[in-house]
Amino acid sequence: AVGSCRRRRLAPLNEDNGRFLLLAALIAAYLSAGATVFSALESPSEAAAQLRWNRTLHNFSRIFNISLPELRAFLRSYEAAMAAGIRVDALRPRWDFPGAFYFVGTVVSTIGFGMTTPATVAGKLFLIVYGLFGCAGTILFFNLFLERIISLLAFIMRACYERQLQRSGLLPPNFRRGPAVSGVGSLVGWKPSVYHVMLILGIFAITLSCCASAMYTAVEGWNYVDSLYYCFVTFSTIGFGDLVSNQKAAYQHQGLYRFGNFIFILMGVCCIYSLFNVISIVIKQVLNWVLKKFECRCCPKCHKSSTRLSRRNAITPGARLRRHNVAMDADGQYDSDTEGRRLSGEMISMRELTASNKVSLAILQKQLSETANGYPRNVCINTRQNGFSAGVGALAIMNNRLAETSDSR
Repeated sequence: AVGSCRRRRLAPLNEDNGRFLLLAALIAAYLSAGATVFSALESPSEAAAQLRWNRTLHNFSRIFNISLPELRAFLRSYEAAMAAGIRVDALRPRWDFPGAFYFVGTVVSTIGFGMTTPATVAGKLFLIVYGLFGCAGTILFFNLFLERIISLLAFIMRACYERQLQRSGLLPPNFRRGPAVSGVGSLVGWKPSVYHVMLILGIFAITLSCCASAMYTAVEGWNYVDSLYYCFVTFSTIGFGDLVSNQKAAYQHQGLYRFGNFIFILMGVCCIYSLFNVISIVIKQVLNWVLKKFECRCCPKCHKSSTRLSRRNAITPGARLRRHNVAMDADGQYDSDTEGRRLSGEMISMRELTASNKVSLAILQKQLSETANGYPRNVCINTRQNGFSAGVGALAIMNNRLAETSDSR
């Protein structure tokens, strides 16, 4: 049974592939459900609008004695003018320096409203090169912002946690951060909860969106729901372009409004990006939980055997070795006879007991060496992992700085 479990772990459908396929299936179902809902909500309105437009077009053609082909040709010219940025009402120039700066900001942040697009061949070619490096640099900026906002939240939450421990009497009143932290068992390896970080980022994003919506409602003349809709579409870099701020020819306190618009969009995009990454970690944990529910369900004999062993022995050195993640490095490979079962009913294998002592001694020696040389105590000692084992980008930041992500790997 143990050998069959090992073969399943070595199969192409390992945990990472299973999580990927499960997420792909959930995304496909999510897209299908969203398409069904939006089709049911928006399709009747679209059909009614099409009927009203056809009625208006025929009435206009009959009243002013204009043929329908000529009228449709005029409307096509008007659509082309709209795509070029020409409107009936006076608008600010699209390609002066402030307008061009607004455009490149929407390019590198991947918002892409679409209200301004390059019309020349040279402009389109330059956009390809410019967007390649600009988008990469902006994503790096978002990741660095994520790292710093997580560090700030961790510092604040750690201070609150220490104050809570002091009030409960688990920490001395004159406790100071520093080397003494290693001597306090309740603070060793402490990390903030990913759920608390998600809650704080969510509250901050909602507050920022509400403040920005109030500004857009007062300056642009939109209703508050449209302003909230614009904030989400912009901050999440969806950027439909049906509502775009700062497009009128003139505003009261125009310079102040442009500055506030830039700050709100910048902070909103950074905050929503961070929130999306935290939510993605939570989704990953849910996927891991689902995969664990299906683990070894295909092999009832193996499941019963592992259940029986966990009941027979309250002290299991083998489990402790796996928790420390150093068994394979300290004493080499275990054979299948001693890894999955005990040599007798209630006795502990002498080989596992000896290996447990060796591992404990290795851990103690490593901790003493790290303490003497000033290295952190939570350095991973599994040398088998490669450089990408902890993830890259935002996932690596979350795995290193938040509690549930590092514990669930």
